Formats: sequence, C-alpha cells, structure tokens
Amino acid sequence: MSTRLYVGNLDYGTTDDQLTELFSQVGTVVSATVIIHRASGRSKGFGFVEMSTEEEAKKAIEMFNGKDFQGRDLIVNEARPQEPRTSAE
Repeated sequence: MSTRLYVGNLDYGTTDDQLTELFSQVGTVVSATVIIHRASGRSKGFGFVEMSTEEEAKKAIEMFNGKDFQGRDLIVNEARPQEPRTSAE
C-alpha cells in the first residue's frame, strides 16, 4: 500500500520531476505533485509525494525532513486527509 507524504517549504521553482528525482533516492515514487495556485499559476511552495510502501515513506521522512533542497529546509511528514472547506458567509 502506498503512503502519501506532505512536502513543505519548497522553492517556488521546484517541479514535479525534481521532487520525483529527489524522493526516488529512497524508493519507488508513485507520484509527485507540486501544488499550483489556480489564479496565478505559481507554486504554493508545497506538494505531495506518494511512495510505494510505508517503509519507503518512513525512510523518506527520516532522510529529507529538515534537509536542505534548493536552498530551503524541507518539511516532510505523512499527509493528513484534507479538511472539509467551509464557505465564507
């Protein structure tokens, strides 16, 4: 079963391919996505990486959390389910 990781504090120029390349050092990357702001088309500075096993995900957290990538210290942890959005009234 794959495990999804949150990756924060990304450089705004980071691409999906760069995330895939980085995390593939640990194991098999199922998917890697940098989140893009809809209106501006710019990176929001975070993304998600899905590793093929829970063991690889744990190893990725140990290896990359707090480590420098493109001049920024990454924040890597297991992704939590998205909170339901409430409409502003």
